[in-house]
Amino acid sequence: MYAFDIQRPSSVADAVTALAAEDAQALGGGQTLIPTLKQRLAMPTALVSLTGVTEMQGVAAERGSLRVGGATTHATVAEQAKGAFPGLAGLAAHIGDPAVRNRGTIGGSLANNDPAACYPAGALGTGATITTNKRDIAADDYFQGMFTTALEEGEIITAVSFPIPESSNYQKFVQPASRFALVGVFVAKYSDGVRVAVTGASNEGVHRWSEAEAALSADFSADAIAGLSVSADNLISDLHGSPEYRAHLVKVMTGRAVAAAS
Repeated sequence: MYAFDIQRPSSVADAVTALAAEDAQALGGGQTLIPTLKQRLAMPTALVSLTGVTEMQGVAAERGSLRVGGATTHATVAEQAKGAFPGLAGLAAHIGDPAVRNRGTIGGSLANNDPAACYPAGALGTGATITTNKRDIAADDYFQGMFTTALEEGEIITAVSFPIPESSNYQKFVQPASRFALVGVFVAKYSDGVRVAVTGASNEGVHRWSEAEAALSADFSADAIAGLSVSADNLISDLHGSPEYRAHLVKVMTGRAVAAAS
């Protein structure tokens, strides 16, 4: 590690002011940033911890949506979302391990937008709204590719609002060493249709599977996607799996998610 300053603001306004300093970097749970600092892949002069901003914490159901503060840990979501949104609670309960779940935050996960992270699938799969200190961003506009989002310099995710579906489920084929998703699929059924979001598979990051959405909107059953196929074009290829293997897993995980949600 190297020398840097750390600030612990207690309000969003103070955090925004602190982040305006040159080379300042926001710090959520630090599950990605701290290892990055250790490897000297990033060297900010100051870290602005968001964990003490109470207005960015907590889970609350309101008017058909579940609002989660940006500094809320995965473990808190897993516990407090059980009643209102069990599909999201289940997603949060299987992120990483207990140490990660008790430190990592939803805002940090979405801001980093790792191509194999779980929360991006939950946000895109529900058509969530990402609220920052400046504006509201629809999930369909927020995710812009691997590690790329619509966030601007100094913008902080203060909350995420998830429309609560009639039924939902997240299925993840776990990479056992990292606990990230080799492929993860979030399925959400609403009165006006079904959304399917895939993480861990594409070089473009999280994305929707539109063909499955159309089929499941007509017939919400695993049989509805039996005749569909997933193209391996532009899917991730690494030592854990080929593009063709990931394409196969997308369909398998989608079928499992639909069956569980049903």
